[in-house]
Amino acid sequence: MFTSREPTGPECFRMPTTTHAAHAAGDARIVATRLSYAPPHGADDRPLLHDLTLAVGRERTGLVGANGSGKTTLLRLLAGELTPTAGSVQRTGTVAVLPQDFRPAPDAPLATVLGIAERLAALQRLEAGTGTADDFDLVGDAWDLPERTHAVLAGLGLGHLPLDRPVGTVSGGEATRVALAGLALGRPDVLLLDEPTNHLDAASRAALYAFVEGWTGGLLCVSHDRALLRRMDRIVELSTLGVRVYGGGYDFYRARRDADDEAARRELDGARAALRLAEREAREVRERQARRAAQGRRDGAAANMPKILLGARKRQAEATGARVRAITAREVEERRARTDAARQRVEERERPRFALPSTQLPAGRTVLALEDVTVHHPGAPRPVLDGVTLHLVGPQRVGVVGPNGSGKSTLLRVATGELAPDAGTVRRLPDDETASLDQHGAALDPTRSVLENFHARHPTIEASAARHALARFLFSDEAALRTVGTLSGGERLRASLACVLGGARPPALLVLDEPTNHLDLDALEALEAALRDYDGALLVVSHDASFLEAIGVERYLTLATPRASP
Repeated sequence: MFTSREPTGPECFRMPTTTHAAHAAGDARIVATRLSYAPPHGADDRPLLHDLTLAVGRERTGLVGANGSGKTTLLRLLAGELTPTAGSVQRTGTVAVLPQDFRPAPDAPLATVLGIAERLAALQRLEAGTGTADDFDLVGDAWDLPERTHAVLAGLGLGHLPLDRPVGTVSGGEATRVALAGLALGRPDVLLLDEPTNHLDAASRAALYAFVEGWTGGLLCVSHDRALLRRMDRIVELSTLGVRVYGGGYDFYRARRDADDEAARRELDGARAALRLAEREAREVRERQARRAAQGRRDGAAANMPKILLGARKRQAEATGARVRAITAREVEERRARTDAARQRVEERERPRFALPSTQLPAGRTVLALEDVTVHHPGAPRPVLDGVTLHLVGPQRVGVVGPNGSGKSTLLRVATGELAPDAGTVRRLPDDETASLDQHGAALDPTRSVLENFHARHPTIEASAARHALARFLFSDEAALRTVGTLSGGERLRASLACVLGGARPPALLVLDEPTNHLDLDALEALEAALRDYDGALLVVSHDASFLEAIGVERYLTLATPRASP
């Protein structure tokens, strides 16, 4: 967590939900002007961010863009954690940041993570009559700190947690919410959040959504969580075009952006057509003039005209031709300039679309059968899975949901044969008919190319067939030779799908563990489109309800956190 300076000023956090409206630039708390940033040790001299201007006020703003577009870098520049290469950032009031990779020391008490441990201790000494003048200075006007702390924690669904509890004993989602509560207690004017719902279960997401809806200060949130983005007052898109601002939430942004992109593409197509027409007309003018000149020479020779008259006619024709060529050349240049300008308004966005191969899975074939499955973890007081039963028949789609720690990933390991249950029975397809992918593409060797990873999984497939299989997943030619470690999250997931599904016999059951965590919105939608058309069975763990709905999940297996025996 990072706060730009010690918090002062009026409280800006309220738990009751309020309605936000877009604020004018005069109310902006952060103003970035002509901002550019080039990493100090970048691969080339091109800046990651170039000439961006953006104002953040007291509205809720979602920041979206492709992976690698510089969203986290922009957040750090706005917070003052990085210094821009060019341009400026002006901040009014306090700015607090919740980074994506927030990892407190496991033994740190929650009061320390909240940033209130010293003031609480001073307050307790003063209440006990053992305080000092330094304690009065430390407490300041925060005499209601315990009550405010409880109210903020309760608003985030954490009112039951004691402040002396080590943060390492709570779930990752709870730790994120504790960190968020600490920022809120600091009463910042602007909150900057970087992918705050990554790794959060449904309950933690719901609490965070309520927090965001009740926040009355400024907020800028990097996210690909569409449910969270729908709660924004505006969306800022970071792309090759710079920043584009859309009033309204995610659905308005997508509709307007798609319309803008389509209009820009139509304009570019029209400009290109006009340029081709102008070039063709210029070429035809030159050809006509050449034919007329040749014909004039022939006519003059046939009529036996004096040389002085032939020369005058030639000079007149050349002058006329030069004027016409200048006009047509000027028209071509104007059309070319319009085409270049139209091209500048079209975003260079990769829209990966790929199709998964057919499994030809019979509708009545049993894909997976779990009967009363129980799994104990060593040293745990109770089973992580207790009597779980699940049947998958044919191309069914099942979503596995539940809080963090309820055994979802353990269930997937049982389903793929990686883990044997302590009790119960498992009937599953042969290993070559089941494929498993996690959110990190861990099945791939990051030091090897996509093609090498494919050959490692399918050693008997010839090179030409391997390249053809990878091309179906948009890894053609040089793309197939890229090292997996250099791929984006969406590319790595696509490479994993290519390696597990591109063989001679595609698996009939695809098992996915939180596949959307590291995808940008375009890659996420490409995955959804591919899975919608997949004709095999799906067993999917995800906290993203929009994703599960989009891929056609209709059955759910809900796991609960194991409870201690009474």
